[in-house]
Amino acid sequence: MQLKLSGVSKRVGVETHIYPLNLDLAPGQINVLLGPTRAGKTTLMRLMAGLEAVSSGRVLDSGVDVTGWSVRKRNLAMVYQQFVNYPSFSVFENIASPLRLQGKLGDGEIKARVTAVAERLHIAHLLDRLPGALSGGQQQRTAMARALVKRAPLLLLDEPLVNLDYKLREELRADLKDLFASSETTVVYATTEPQEALLLGGHTVVMDEGRLLQFGPTLDVFHKPASVRVAQVFSDPPMNLLAAGVDVATREAWFGEDVRIPLDAHLASLRPGPLTLGVRPCHVRLRPNSPRDCVVHCEVDLAEISGSDTYLHAHHGDFTLVAQLSGVQLLEPGSRVPLFIDPAEVFAFEPSGQLLCSPERQRPAALAATASAQEAAWHASN
Repeated sequence: MQLKLSGVSKRVGVETHIYPLNLDLAPGQINVLLGPTRAGKTTLMRLMAGLEAVSSGRVLDSGVDVTGWSVRKRNLAMVYQQFVNYPSFSVFENIASPLRLQGKLGDGEIKARVTAVAERLHIAHLLDRLPGALSGGQQQRTAMARALVKRAPLLLLDEPLVNLDYKLREELRADLKDLFASSETTVVYATTEPQEALLLGGHTVVMDEGRLLQFGPTLDVFHKPASVRVAQVFSDPPMNLLAAGVDVATREAWFGEDVRIPLDAHLASLRPGPLTLGVRPCHVRLRPNSPRDCVVHCEVDLAEISGSDTYLHAHHGDFTLVAQLSGVQLLEPGSRVPLFIDPAEVFAFEPSGQLLCSPERQRPAALAATASAQEAAWHASN
């Protein structure tokens, strides 16, 4: 199916929840709605489903105007943050319930379809149980199976993994990606997590405060954020933003009083005047990445250890830097530490916030080499 939103907006009283937007979902693919809490993701999804009426604009399904249609008239399925299952129905009957409501299939076909989707979600051995006997992850798999068994051309998932623990989220995310890859269903998946968007792939819609900021293939949006705000939303922790200028005589960009970055490769076209440099925290390092790296001598404010990473908060003069470092790094507040920035990994934005230039995208082989190096560094530090 091809779902198209044309000039769609949503107002409630004097408040605007969704500003007018145009969006053509990628048919038969994963379309991720990425944005912070209250970005408008759930509202937009409800407008797609017909659970709420649009204030302006049209919703088109394969060219058919379905703007005024109720959710019952639309061929779609939806999974919410909170898994919803019928407590008195077995897992089998929970999954089979939409097929029984349709009244078009015999018992044999219903059994075959329920069993097939249950096997793909690894809950076939639970079909005789009641939801109350299941773990949270198993209950969410049941809710997803009930949505998938309909084989609806449009599947809406509103942060379906947010209430599960980390391990369960990882398992289900991998299962869902495999399921979607072998399906012709158009999937809309809402999340607040940039990493989840990258893992799911497909296309990504970046939203903030009811506005659509950018839409395109996920890796394109990640590597070429159209604005500072997109770069912040699509980076966790948020991208470091540094007020800077360009020195034409030395072909360098500067920030702070004494930090200079050579204008190599993608930065060579920068013109004199103020601008904002952006550096993702994962690209701020304790050791140089290349001979051209600039060094920033910082004072440590805080070192947060989170799993296998350390999030270092530091400052140099009036500006701060956040570094995402592999392994456990024991750095005391108040201590001095050199942080290195590779010019090849620096973004540049206009003062208005629009993208000026972005780093060259790494080839798959380079990405794999980087991942291997990070893994080796992690093992060495542990």
